[in-house]
Amino acid sequence: MRRLLAFEMVSLDGCFVDARGDMSWAKNPAPDPEFDAFTERNAEGGGVLLFGRVTYQMMAGWWPTPLALQTSPAVARRMNEGPKYVFSRTLREASWRNTTILSGDAADEVRKLKRESGPGMAILGSGTIVARLAREGLIDEFQLVVIPVALGAGRSPFAGLPARLDLALTGSRAFANGNVLLSYEPRRRPAG
Repeated sequence: MRRLLAFEMVSLDGCFVDARGDMSWAKNPAPDPEFDAFTERNAEGGGVLLFGRVTYQMMAGWWPTPLALQTSPAVARRMNEGPKYVFSRTLREASWRNTTILSGDAADEVRKLKRESGPGMAILGSGTIVARLAREGLIDEFQLVVIPVALGAGRSPFAGLPARLDLALTGSRAFANGNVLLSYEPRRRPAG
């Protein structure tokens, strides 16, 4: 069965977007070649990317641009060339290369994808999808990059969970720019 990873960049106060829905704060201004190399290695890891509509449209508006290709060529190449699924009931057309729109229930669609053979899958951002799939016990690993900024208000990628989700720390790594990667796996699967 294919594994599903949720990769989230969060503030110290646990938000993946601020109160206005913006996540530009996640770009740490402190240069850090080690963190840049980490993001490039992650991008080269392959796999299938999953997005909610809002995150998909934000990513599709950035990664195919010449500036993205110049700023972060390895990540841009991976984002543009790799297979992508977007969960949406309103999106009718996906202009970003190698994108498939899934309009059914996100949990049902992921169950089908997990049963197929193929590379692992990763959700980037997409807090509504993360909360929905976490509630169903479909996420095998959570990777949170904590950015050293407190927003005061915003939205958690776990907003809407009906019950506590117990996680076990499986790894951590601190970077010179203050970012910290925390990796977790669910301790037990919630009933779904």
